[in-house]
Amino acid sequence: MKRKVKAVSIALAGMLLLAGCGSKESSGSSEKSGAEKEFTVGISQFAPHPSLDAATEGFKKALEDKGLKVKFDEQNAQADMNNTQTIADNFVGDKVDLIFANATPSATAALNATKEIPIIFTSVTDPVGAGFVESFDKPGNNITGTTDNHPDATKKTISFITEEVKAKNVGVIFNSGEQNSEVQVKEVKKLVEEKGAKLIEASVSNTSEVKQAAESLVGRVDAIYIPTDNTVVTALDSVIAVANSKKIPLFVGELDSMKKGAVAASGFSYYDLGYQSGVMAADILSGKKKTSDIPVELPKSLKLVINKKAAEAQGLTVKEEWSKLGEFYEGK
Repeated sequence: MKRKVKAVSIALAGMLLLAGCGSKESSGSSEKSGAEKEFTVGISQFAPHPSLDAATEGFKKALEDKGLKVKFDEQNAQADMNNTQTIADNFVGDKVDLIFANATPSATAALNATKEIPIIFTSVTDPVGAGFVESFDKPGNNITGTTDNHPDATKKTISFITEEVKAKNVGVIFNSGEQNSEVQVKEVKKLVEEKGAKLIEASVSNTSEVKQAAESLVGRVDAIYIPTDNTVVTALDSVIAVANSKKIPLFVGELDSMKKGAVAASGFSYYDLGYQSGVMAADILSGKKKTSDIPVELPKSLKLVINKKAAEAQGLTVKEEWSKLGEFYEGK
């Protein structure tokens, strides 16, 4: 009898030991599962062009570097405002964990679609004026991000146009339906007039009108400036063609467009800007921060870059002393 009880006791002890091991293994598996949670991030990019493309790549790389497992649902609105809302509504219906809105129209649509899903924006010129955030320091509820409107960028480019190129009449092409462009044109007009020059505006509503707008400035302007307008930048090749054939120096608001064939731009890396946004997204997805805790950020670097080949193609003699104002881009 005693032997039987002892045997049962040993058996029970063994079962408890196995149960304990099983519990530990189960707990470890659960922790591992949580650590490897896959997040779904909806990417809404307003248009296909180098700067926005670079921002999207930087955003994705930041999440990769942070070690998060992310499934991206990447959508491009092809510069169509209606498409932005459809994309945002679909993201909400799919219950994505976060929306990355690349450019002002995409951020507008995302915020219209949800007040709950976290939204990180980039390539937005005026997040306060657009109604996205209350202020840079206190963004509000479910949205924050990075702005591409460095306070000194446009100022440096306009100074170069009026002081080095000696332009008295500066043309600007923009989509009056883009809130970010309206803000920039207002600032450009102020800066141009402060230099004793005149701003001549040519507005468009879609990409098919861009070439005609550029041609309308021929004979009326000494230089053309293109802000970070998504519609115009998407059709920038047509503006470059006019600038080259009519020998009108062309200036732009960001470095990627400068490389395509503009004389100069004062800007920064949109890849880096997207990366900044990706770091924000990683903090939110990992639970470290909420959108309301993350201030809107400016680009962290700024430089003036002059495209020698474009300058010569558009009738300018490149001066070596310009190297004191910025750096030369020699092309690939």
